[in-house]
Amino acid sequence: MDYNQFFEQRLNQLKDNGSYRHFLEVNKSAAHFPHFHYRNHEAVQRSAINWCSNDYLCMSVHEDVIAKLTAITHRSGSGSSGTRNISGTTTHHKELEQTLANWHKKDAALLFNGAYQANATALQTLGKHMENLVFISDEYNHASIIEGMKAAGNEKKIYKHNNMQHLEGILQALPIDQPKIIVFESVYSMAGTIAQAKEILCLAKQYNALTYIDEVHAVGMYGPTGAGILEREGLQHEVDIVNGTLSKAIGVFGGYIAASKNLIDFIRSFGSGFIFTTSLPPAICAAANKSIHIIQRNSDLRKQFHDNVLLLRRVLDENGVLYTPNQSHITCIHIGEAIRCKQLADDLLKLQAVYLQPINFPTVPKGEECLRIIVTAKHQPKHIHHLAYSLKKLLYGKNVDNNQDIEAIGFTDEDREFSMPEAF
Repeated sequence: MDYNQFFEQRLNQLKDNGSYRHFLEVNKSAAHFPHFHYRNHEAVQRSAINWCSNDYLCMSVHEDVIAKLTAITHRSGSGSSGTRNISGTTTHHKELEQTLANWHKKDAALLFNGAYQANATALQTLGKHMENLVFISDEYNHASIIEGMKAAGNEKKIYKHNNMQHLEGILQALPIDQPKIIVFESVYSMAGTIAQAKEILCLAKQYNALTYIDEVHAVGMYGPTGAGILEREGLQHEVDIVNGTLSKAIGVFGGYIAASKNLIDFIRSFGSGFIFTTSLPPAICAAANKSIHIIQRNSDLRKQFHDNVLLLRRVLDENGVLYTPNQSHITCIHIGEAIRCKQLADDLLKLQAVYLQPINFPTVPKGEECLRIIVTAKHQPKHIHHLAYSLKKLLYGKNVDNNQDIEAIGFTDEDREFSMPEAF
């Protein structure tokens, strides 16, 4: 077999159908977010506005979070240098886990190097050690959830997205005493839909099932203290296992699960994806802990974020830009064809200084390619108006005067020609 030819052929297939992924090297500035610099194909430095960052509350550029990260790095070093069992557990790890447990109203929490790893390890471990466990999974669940269930090798039942009748039908067909776990997300990152958590938890009680919820795209942004959709709905005590991330609204790095003391100890003791992985750096834990405390005390951060989501959608409506409506903060513009989606994203960056990455297969099914807009707490009204103008122009071929319209919406030459200080 010609291995190199095999790899090249498969890569060429991705390129031909528009699914090949190109990385843009973003020169991020904490002082100027969401502005950033990049170099185009001609190695010319350009500026743009970032519309695809999951830094929802902009905590990654918050001065107090950065200060905490810097201080603990100087004190404890840049890495943990070991697994949790071999010198990789510090006071900062334990403090963060306690904060997370308290936030989600659970006995305990367990840190991972990412929410993907947390999902994959927790679900795989439960399945492998409960031989007759049946996974009951929403059809829109994230790849990490699918990977964890697949690795476990247990029976898996898929219910139609947010369809409670289909879910109950699956539960009714299983013996009441058979181990089972319902796995779902609170906010689905592509569809933008919100789970019917109350109904799912009621069914779980009725049919004796464990429940596992992925709150990755809700943590920090919903509920009185930002703990997520379950907090907003008053359901934190009802779910068995919560998965979350430190890498989106919290703005640092890592993932976690929160659950009962025994369940967390079980995953800690049997989960190979946890046991054999070097732990998060102490400074990362300290910075995440600081970020969470700021989020918990500052509801204005969430208000600013959600106000921007509403403004974005109002301005898109005013400009006739169609998007998929939902009750979350995820705003997707359906394109439906991979090559066109990639070309639109390229044109938005090159012509309009708008950075939106195309979302294509396997992140979404073929035919559902889209542009996913992520507004943050730091996007200004002029940025939002310019985005809507740019989408109107490139999506629908509107014949507009570029300079006149940009001036009219307040997006100035200074914004387009943004430059970072020499010291940066």
